[in-house]
Amino acid sequence: MNKTIELLRNHRSIREFDFEKEVTEAQVKTIIEAALAAPNWINGQQVSVIEVREHEKKSSLAKAAGNQRWIEEAPVFLVFCIDFYRAKLAAEKHGHDFQIVDDLEAVIVGSTDVGIALGSAVVAAESMGLGIVPIGGVRRNPQTFVDKLNLPEYVFPISGLVVGHPRTIPDQKPRLPLKATLHKEKYDAEVQMAVIDQYDNTISAYMAERTSGKDSSDWSSKVAHFYDEGFEQYAKSTSPAIKKQGFRYK
Repeated sequence: MNKTIELLRNHRSIREFDFEKEVTEAQVKTIIEAALAAPNWINGQQVSVIEVREHEKKSSLAKAAGNQRWIEEAPVFLVFCIDFYRAKLAAEKHGHDFQIVDDLEAVIVGSTDVGIALGSAVVAAESMGLGIVPIGGVRRNPQTFVDKLNLPEYVFPISGLVVGHPRTIPDQKPRLPLKATLHKEKYDAEVQMAVIDQYDNTISAYMAERTSGKDSSDWSSKVAHFYDEGFEQYAKSTSPAIKKQGFRYK
């Protein structure tokens, strides 16, 4: 196994950071250069990243993201955004109508490009011995991020990435077996429930060990609850905020 594959397979999300160790500007520059070297649609480069270090701003954004204290505690918080503002300027420069933001395709393209870039940033940071945790909670109150980060029209925050030096490293959380997620030639729906039952037992045991018996919840119960009630704040906030930024899809 080569070192890159070993690094990828060894990922952990870090939520406790060493306050005495800084992340340098050179490290952040390297992470972002690696992230933005990733593939993107039509070379439109529909991603921008906002680097946040100022403590009061991190504190405010941590609250907006659902009181995620690690945003405030880590030295660097990177906010990955869909960015069609530059594409709008390109359209104006050449006298073209700017129509993509009237279609859902803009959100799909931008979110895909952000995801690819974010994945590369994760690998780059972890290759330096840094710890990370992605923050989807930026979409709980996206208007706060738009306002605090002065995002222009056609720019919208999709995910954050906390970066710092790990203080503790948790055990790796088990993933679904490949039998559920890798399909040969066609999707195999019939195997899914049996695999879920098996995985629920695995996750329940993992959670019980990690929390000293305080939490033995399984995967399916958490997913079921979140997609029934837990996502309400996102549903209430994301669509109005992204449309206010100029994405006028129906």
